[in-house]
Amino acid sequence: MKSQLPLFPTSLIGSMPRSKEVLSALRMKRRGAIESSEFNNLIEMETGKIVKLQEDAGIDIITSGELGRDNYVSFVSDKIGGVTMMSMSEMLDYIDDKKAFEDMLTALDVPAVSIKNAICVDKLQYNGDIVVQELLTLKKFTDKPVKVTLPGPYLLTRSMWLPKLTGKVYGSKEELGQHVIEILKKEIDNLVSIGVDVIQLDEPVLTEVVFTEGKPRSFMCAALSERKDPKEELEFAGSLIGQIIGHIKQTETVASLHVCRGNWSKDERILLTGPYTPLLELFAKVNPDLLTLEFSTPRAGELSSLLADPRIAEHTALGLGVINPRSDDVETVDPILSRVQEALTYLPKEKVWLNPDCGFATFSNSPVNVLEHISGKMRSLTEAASIVRGQ
Repeated sequence: MKSQLPLFPTSLIGSMPRSKEVLSALRMKRRGAIESSEFNNLIEMETGKIVKLQEDAGIDIITSGELGRDNYVSFVSDKIGGVTMMSMSEMLDYIDDKKAFEDMLTALDVPAVSIKNAICVDKLQYNGDIVVQELLTLKKFTDKPVKVTLPGPYLLTRSMWLPKLTGKVYGSKEELGQHVIEILKKEIDNLVSIGVDVIQLDEPVLTEVVFTEGKPRSFMCAALSERKDPKEELEFAGSLIGQIIGHIKQTETVASLHVCRGNWSKDERILLTGPYTPLLELFAKVNPDLLTLEFSTPRAGELSSLLADPRIAEHTALGLGVINPRSDDVETVDPILSRVQEALTYLPKEKVWLNPDCGFATFSNSPVNVLEHISGKMRSLTEAASIVRGQ
């Protein structure tokens, strides 16, 4: 697949804003008030529009926009047996430290009604499709290389684990995690058989482990899992992620690991801050083909904090985040070019990919941007890629 791509290939991270029609259909789906065929037809039509938007902007690797998902992780409640969708108020009944939980919600710059979570309440069962249908729909609209996005195994395990419910079925998070691994491997085999160029695993909770100083504060309900020592937690995360990255790497598909610091608010002050240094050991251990990271804001630290480590620079390509998805301002080309030149002091040109920091609509009903701005941001991204290729 890599040989088909130009230098500095461009792609989005995943989520795009949903239209009013899609938002209405998602609500109806939750109530059982819409036929599956009608819902799927709408998602297919809207996916076609998102694909055209990317192709018109010159994006190299096309994504679906995740339009049929409630959010980037909770949607698995409709896809994996043994998992149910729960609202914050429903989950509160099963949480011992209710005050801490309510304090966490108060700190969030997003309505609590926007947050739902997929909770494991029975033995997990793979039903043949997590994002398979998304991929099939996407490939109807483009002949360009395609990327699918999957919640990573650590994110899934932590976010699905609610001790008072999940603990009745699985003896530990570790036991649940191994069943998650089995399911993801089956899904990946199906995706590869259809044909996919990049599989991106989303693992945003990793920064939660290292940047919150033992005080979970997150829009990801993985914060509800009982905390271990951060070092132990990273070892657990690495063991799960490494198994899935290794499985993808046995194929011709690019194995990408995406890590951000939260993407639910336009207020940069309340989002997590810190360089990637505490995650270097994990990155080196799981060894993805591509690390897709955010670097468009000062919160991400310096590139040197990541790329000065030879274990990263010599073995992994970098999906360089040069677009802030939460900003209304459309980036100009010059700052993007400067960031690329900085990356090229550490990496060969074949190892630099370009992308936004994160998706544009982590929660379906609380996007961080609008299509008008997104279109401009995509064009800046592809214009910068074209210039640096010429250089």
